[in-house]
Amino acid sequence: MKTYDLRSDTVTKPVPDMRKVMAEAEVGDDVYFEDPTVNRLEAMCAERLGKEAALFVSSGSMGNLIPLFINAGRGTEVLTHNDSHIIQHEVGAVSAIAGVLPIGIDAPRGILTEELLEPLIKPISYDLAKTTMVEVENTIGGVCYPLQTLKAIRRLAQSHHLKVHMDGARLWNASIATGEDIATIAANADTVTFCLSKGLGAPVGSMLCGTREFITRARAVRKMLGGGMRQAGILAAAGIYALEHHVERLADDHARAKRIAEALARTGWAEVIVEDVETNIIFFSVPGFTGERVANALTSHGILCGGDGNSVRLVTNLDLNDDDIEKVIAILERIDLKEFAQ
Repeated sequence: MKTYDLRSDTVTKPVPDMRKVMAEAEVGDDVYFEDPTVNRLEAMCAERLGKEAALFVSSGSMGNLIPLFINAGRGTEVLTHNDSHIIQHEVGAVSAIAGVLPIGIDAPRGILTEELLEPLIKPISYDLAKTTMVEVENTIGGVCYPLQTLKAIRRLAQSHHLKVHMDGARLWNASIATGEDIATIAANADTVTFCLSKGLGAPVGSMLCGTREFITRARAVRKMLGGGMRQAGILAAAGIYALEHHVERLADDHARAKRIAEALARTGWAEVIVEDVETNIIFFSVPGFTGERVANALTSHGILCGGDGNSVRLVTNLDLNDDDIEKVIAILERIDLKEFAQ
C-alpha cells in the first residue's frame, strides 16, 4: 500500500538539484565568518526581508529563543497566543533558558489583536514582571495575519516601548497566500524568523533577521546555545536553492490543501472550516472520536497525519503532487464513519 505523508511539511526530502548544489557548495569556517555560502544566504535573507542583517541558525526553535533571550530578558513577560510554538513546542525554553514568562492569550483563529493585547501590558511597578515583548506567529495553524492587524500591533508595541518578534516559520506561505511582499510583512516586527526546512523543502535550518547590532549579539547567543557551525555552507546552499526555486510553488501546496478540505467537507463525517485553510495546513475533527483514533484509521488507509485531542492535522508539502492529492481525496471519500469506531 502506498502511503501519503501529510504529517508535516518538515518530512520532505531534498530534490536532486538541491542535493547537487549542496555537494558543490563552496565552504569555509562560519564561526570565523569564512563560509562564503552562509554569508551569501544571510545577505540574501536580510535583503529580501528588508532587515539590516540575518543569521543562519539550526532550527526555528533556536531562532525564536535568541530574541527572547536578548530582547525580552530574564524576569520579564512576553505576550503571545496560547497555542504559540514558544509555549507548546519548544520544551519550555522560553522560561528555562531565556528566563521569560509567557502570557498566553486566547484569540479566534490564533490571531492576536491590539484590543486583546493592550489590557495585558503591565504598568511599571517594582513588584510586577515587566512586559517587554509581543510575539506573533505568522502563519498560526495555517492562518495568516492580516497586514493591518500586524501594523496595529506594531503601533501598540512602539507606544509602550515593547519589542515585537515574529515567529514566521511559514512566513513565505503567508506572503504567497496574502499577496503581500514578505518585507512589508516583516517590517512590523523587530526580529523575524523563518524556516527553510518546512514548505521550502531544505533539509535543515532557519533564518533570524533583525538589526545589525541585534544579529551581532545573536551570533554570541547562538554560540552559547551550541549553535556555532563550521562548514555550514553545505546546508546554506540548500537554503539558497529553496529561496530561488521553491517560493512561488507554495501556491500549489495551498491549492492542494484547499481541495482536501473541500473533500473532507463533502464526506459528511468530518467537520472542517474550509475558509480557515488559507495555506497548506488543514485541521478537522470527527465528532465523537478522538483525533488520535481518526489519525490511526487514516494511517491504516495510507494517509499519514497527526491527531491530538479532538483534532486531526494534514499538511500538504513539496513531496506530494496533484495525482497524490487526488488519491488522498479518493481514500477520504471511501472511508465510512464506522471505521473510526474499530
